[in-house]
Amino acid sequence: MNKCYCMRPHVFVNLAMSADGKLSTKERRQVRISGNADFRRVDQIKSQSDAIMVGIGTVLADDPSLTVKDTVLKKERIDAGRDENPVRIVIDSRARTPVDADILHKGPGKRIIAVSGSADPAKTALLSQYAEIKVCGDEQVDLLSFFDYLGTIGIRNLMVEGGGTLIGSLFAEGLVDELFTCIGNMIIGGSDAPTPADGEGFINEADFPSLVLKDATKIDEGILLHWMVRKKDNLQ
Repeated sequence: MNKCYCMRPHVFVNLAMSADGKLSTKERRQVRISGNADFRRVDQIKSQSDAIMVGIGTVLADDPSLTVKDTVLKKERIDAGRDENPVRIVIDSRARTPVDADILHKGPGKRIIAVSGSADPAKTALLSQYAEIKVCGDEQVDLLSFFDYLGTIGIRNLMVEGGGTLIGSLFAEGLVDELFTCIGNMIIGGSDAPTPADGEGFINEADFPSLVLKDATKIDEGILLHWMVRKKDNLQ
């Protein structure tokens, strides 16, 4: 078990949320929370990553391409013998990714869609024309197994951009190592608006993931917090 864990990627979650802890509106409408300085920062860390991951909810709501935007950063990747873009990954248990989604068509590079055994074979066959399909788990994607697989194909540094359901699941499985949170200068409100860690949540306080604050920096009109996740076997 320890051998598999060591093979898994180093995972850092990057997100922007409002001052009241919302990722977007209750309609899941994309909102510009951070500014140009944060956009440049995100492009920089994206360019340094082996892979970037989102959940199916983010694909359906935002239709992201997850490409590196800056031409200099793209050239640096190419000059280093890497693809122009990091490997783009979607966690999509039931293979709901639209075949015309930007993540499948914009920019060169490898794509992986992780599905479960419950996915429609006809849909996975269509998606396999544009991405590698990896089946992990019966009803839902088995994240532990999938992350072990990512280690075997050389993914060492994995950026996660959301959404809240995926991030919550990653924390629940103990798979997150770092968290970057850009807090914007607005209130979105709404009890049904998505938050950075949705899903079932934690019941017992002993199960709450514990964080260590590494840095806090003013950025644009908000603040960027950099957290390290304190692992359960780490008593420091």
